[in-house]
Amino acid sequence: MEPWQRIAQAEAQAHAGFGTSERFGPLVAAFVAPGLPLNTAWHDGSRVPDTAELAAFEAFSVAHAVPATLHVLSPAVPGLLPLLRERGYALEYVLHLYTHTLQTLPPVTLPVQEEPDADAWAAVSAQGFGPGSEDIMRVVAHAPGTRRFVARPGGVPAGSGALGVNGAVGALYGMSTLPDARNRGVQAALIAARLHAAQAAGATVATVFTTPGTGSERNVVRAGFSLGGMRLTFTRSISTR
Repeated sequence: MEPWQRIAQAEAQAHAGFGTSERFGPLVAAFVAPGLPLNTAWHDGSRVPDTAELAAFEAFSVAHAVPATLHVLSPAVPGLLPLLRERGYALEYVLHLYTHTLQTLPPVTLPVQEEPDADAWAAVSAQGFGPGSEDIMRVVAHAPGTRRFVARPGGVPAGSGALGVNGAVGALYGMSTLPDARNRGVQAALIAARLHAAQAAGATVATVFTTPGTGSERNVVRAGFSLGGMRLTFTRSISTR
């Protein structure tokens, strides 16, 4: 199995832990609640879905009144694109995939603690992401396998991040910094702490998805991550066809 396939498989398996989930061949779909960005499917990197599997995923989406939205890692896109085009999917957005081999880790420069209280972590996280993020962060906080971290310089919460370890893959996600704590190294500390935790949990590679050109992307590069590809998100409008 190629490294990118292990990452896709780990993401698909983690996605199955959200809400109501169902597998359609290589596609793992989930529905959590109306209006949440987790109402999507992950392609697990194994093979191209056949028409019946893709149609079944689309029927799942229609049943839950959400657009059929599919995340695909870039190496799988050439094989999938003809089928997606045929069925009316359009590229919605792209994130960069970064990987870290966990051999040489950056130091943790600020106090970071693991947070056992899911609701407390979600509250801190939502303060960083801003109004409207409360529901999604509570879902993330309570998801199976989520490890929650809070940076506390001076004992005061300044930012948060999550980690999920699936086999050899440690996924970093859900990172935010409170507005009055920005530009103080909070993200760097959260990244480093989760890399150390991923290594201690037996992972051999860590992953993170970032929006291209953002401060978060610059922070993960400074932490030793390398660009490993892209996550492309395709969407098909709600249809009863």
